[in-house]
Amino acid sequence: MALASMTGFARTQGSAGAWNWAWELKSVNGKGLDIRLRLPGGWEGLEIGLKQVAGRALARGNVNATLSMTRTDSAVSVRVNEDMLRAVAASVSKVAAGLGAPPVHLESLLNIKGVIEITEAEDSEAERRVVEAAIIAGFETAMANLVTMRAQEGAALALVLNERLDGIAALTARAEANPTRQPEAIRAKLAEQIRVLTETAVNFDSDRLHQEALLIAAKVDVREELDRLVAHVAAARAMLGEGGAVGRKLDFLAQEFNRETNTLCSKANDVSLTAIGLELKGLVEQFREQVQNIE
Repeated sequence: MALASMTGFARTQGSAGAWNWAWELKSVNGKGLDIRLRLPGGWEGLEIGLKQVAGRALARGNVNATLSMTRTDSAVSVRVNEDMLRAVAASVSKVAAGLGAPPVHLESLLNIKGVIEITEAEDSEAERRVVEAAIIAGFETAMANLVTMRAQEGAALALVLNERLDGIAALTARAEANPTRQPEAIRAKLAEQIRVLTETAVNFDSDRLHQEALLIAAKVDVREELDRLVAHVAAARAMLGEGGAVGRKLDFLAQEFNRETNTLCSKANDVSLTAIGLELKGLVEQFREQVQNIE
């Protein structure tokens, strides 16, 4: 399966019956899958089916889907409620005559609510089903286009992530070959510290000194951290090659990368090894940032 990003955009449009419709889909990063549909009034009944379509196509991301619809015909019927108009006119004329007021004009009576009835054309049940089928098909097309765009973005992200892994692997190899972590270098540094201590201290316990030396040697040994970094790089490469919805796994692995580089920096017994650890932290952070975009 291809690696997919969580960001993308798609738009489709068409017509059915007396309607023109257009779908616009926007997708951004999200911890889970969140589909937000904006449907015109009267078309809310499509929501459940549309969310099922999206759920089959996507695993993660916040998706906003907006449906716009306009009617192609202007079939509007206007009817004057003559019975109401006559009743209102008679009542108004009677009151006007009693008050000695001038007669009321017809246009004033027509402004009274209910005198003029305006109704828009309505689709038959069969016409409605045709339009709904076209809207759903259009949504499926837009969703397929969104999936394609997310896959293209995912391919570009895979290149970036593999470059970061190359850098992490190279820095891990540099740390492995760093002269200051060789047993001879550690032994020499410990010997120097012991010499200084024995020369300056009046009384000291040689057995305790030996134990402390062993603890210091164990503390500065970064063998396990380097082995884990190598293993994490291999695991990340495998996930990128596998593709699919591996964003959560890669995010967890990025945290493990960060944990090992922090420990490496804390154990470093020389500025050169610390410098490598800091470079590693920078690459790991870049890797983590890009992973946030993976589905």
